[in-house]
Amino acid sequence: MDGAGDGGGSGSPSPEPEEGAAAAAAVFHGDEEIIEVLELNDAEPDPDDLASDMEDVDFADEPEDREMAGDEWETEDEGVEEGAEPHDDSELTFSKHTASVFCVSLDPKESSLAVTGGEDDKAYVWRISDGETLFECTGHKDSVTCAVFNYDSTMVATGDMSGLIKVWKVEGGQEIWSFEVGDLEWLEWHPCAHVLLAGTADGNTWMWKVPSGECKTFQGPNCPATCGQFLPDGKKAVVGYEDGSVRIWDLKQGAVLHVLKGSDGHAGPLTCVSCNADGSLLLTGSVDCDTKMVNTVTGKVVGIFRTESNVSKASKREEGESETNSVESLGFCNVMPLVAVGYLDGTLAVYDVSSQTLRHRCQHESGIVQLLWEDTSPVVYTCSLDGAVRLWDSRSGKMISEYCGHTAEILDFALNKEASIVVTASGDHKAKVFCVQRPDR
Repeated sequence: MDGAGDGGGSGSPSPEPEEGAAAAAAVFHGDEEIIEVLELNDAEPDPDDLASDMEDVDFADEPEDREMAGDEWETEDEGVEEGAEPHDDSELTFSKHTASVFCVSLDPKESSLAVTGGEDDKAYVWRISDGETLFECTGHKDSVTCAVFNYDSTMVATGDMSGLIKVWKVEGGQEIWSFEVGDLEWLEWHPCAHVLLAGTADGNTWMWKVPSGECKTFQGPNCPATCGQFLPDGKKAVVGYEDGSVRIWDLKQGAVLHVLKGSDGHAGPLTCVSCNADGSLLLTGSVDCDTKMVNTVTGKVVGIFRTESNVSKASKREEGESETNSVESLGFCNVMPLVAVGYLDGTLAVYDVSSQTLRHRCQHESGIVQLLWEDTSPVVYTCSLDGAVRLWDSRSGKMISEYCGHTAEILDFALNKEASIVVTASGDHKAKVFCVQRPDR
């Protein structure tokens, strides 16, 4: 994250977003195909069926442990000047970490517990109501960069940069499983089975049943598997790689269903992937500043979203100039045909899928780290390097509200299902709980 963003102070009013339909457009290949894809609305898969499908997966014997290695992340304190007392909108501050807090997750069942991991090699499970620590996830020897609850909130997985992954039973806080891989890039739970998926710097994607430890690996190219996730059907996963390629895997067969590379892939490393609610469409983002939309059934690219300003900054980087940009986070709106893309230059771009155009450009003073959509409304949340969380109405492009309190960059945040609580993780060594108030609720 070194050098990212311009460190604007939190609390200053955001510039008016531009109505920029003319400023950018999505490049599409075959309008008839994308209209057909958007109309896919398969019934949600039954969780019991998905879990039983995972039981049928032929897991190989557990492979040998990999050596631990990896460098610490460096973060810069951005935002409020040292010594200043910022306005704090948070309801609660969790202060047990002694270094930057890299990741945060909320338990999906009750949204009453958070888990945070940090540069101090520590992870904690704690109550968001009073900040009380339930237990510490001990034994990590490197920065904890991944910490996430499973689908039914009975387990939490923590992973550090060196590749040590541990799983803990939430009730009682005991460790029930651990494994070591190569340098860890990302970690995710299956949507409805006790199965973990992880990507590593050697290009492998690993899948384990927990706590039995049965293991399956998916061999990618000889470069890091930089991002990935299960698709909603629980039977497939998408993985993005440093060489710009994307693979969609059949988890049961262990086979690649689709590979996107060359002109269909990206010209730089993948930074993020996200799919829509039924898994028919996939978004991929990269340091090349392009966002591509993929039909997961055909494996075809059906749209490319880009803005002229971001393309020009990407080209400047390629020419060796100092200005850099990349796609940092993206996602589909559940209730309208919109996608949101957050860029390192502070741009939040809202694109209209139906008309294939840029709908709004919402400018932040510092780089966007992550964005999340509300489940049941067209409101998108952003966190940025200036230490603030902002809510945006994607229909108007207007900022609804802003929540401040951190004295350094926000590195991750989580939102509960009711969209009433935001929990943040920051470079100021703190995690904070914000209660979100909206006049339309």
